Amino acid sequence: MRVYAEKTYDDMSKRAASVIAAQVVNKPDCVLGLATGSSPVGTYKKLVEWYNAGDIDFSQVKSVNLDEYVGLDGSNDQSYRYFMDTNFFNHVNIDKNNTYVPQGTELDEAKACGNHEAIIKKLGGVDLQLLGIGRNGHIGFNEPDDHFTKDTHRVDLTPSTIEANARFFANEDEVPKQAYSMGIRTILSAKKILIVASGEDKAEAIAKSFFGPITPEVPGSVLQLHPDVTLVADAAALSKVKDIADFKNV
Repeated sequence: MRVYAEKTYDDMSKRAASVIAAQVVNKPDCVLGLATGSSPVGTYKKLVEWYNAGDIDFSQVKSVNLDEYVGLDGSNDQSYRYFMDTNFFNHVNIDKNNTYVPQGTELDEAKACGNHEAIIKKLGGVDLQLLGIGRNGHIGFNEPDDHFTKDTHRVDLTPSTIEANARFFANEDEVPKQAYSMGIRTILSAKKILIVASGEDKAEAIAKSFFGPITPEVPGSVLQLHPDVTLVADAAALSKVKDIADFKNV
């Protein structure tokens, strides 16, 4: 595992963007696994900036997203398809026909989840998977549990996740209570994993996920088993890690 301890959110975003840019430059037709939420917004902004400067080309890139709320259409401004379009896809030269987000309006769980798994398989797997992490250690929408769920599945969101996401909605009652999410095995099948974390509210999740025991009660802890993980975090997110120097660039 490689750990980059950055001072600020902006520094974290720049470092994470450089990891993604290197993947695209080294393999122009790569498959990127993408994430939503506040943590990767700065990363996407930096990639758009470099695209506008002519430093990176996304024309051959394909992407698959981690998750989507059940019941939301891609035109809904709180859907993750809308998030990806407005924060990234609309601003670079990626072919939107090559961008895949779980279909939130497909209420048949087996069909929606099976389709997403089939897409990933057809693409040949994910070359680099970008992840954020929840306050409770969730990755994608894989919530704390007594077991690791393998494949893309429908998730009942926990009260803490609903509360955390309520800031994006008019009120907590409007937050969807379910989502489709890649499972743990699907995430771990990516060749490389890049995780970004910012803020003191993520500090406990980072400490438990990367420097604690591997347990489904902290879903992010399973990333310790992956052979190629890069963690990029700011000082606040690493504030509960006692000796980060021992883990840098391991």
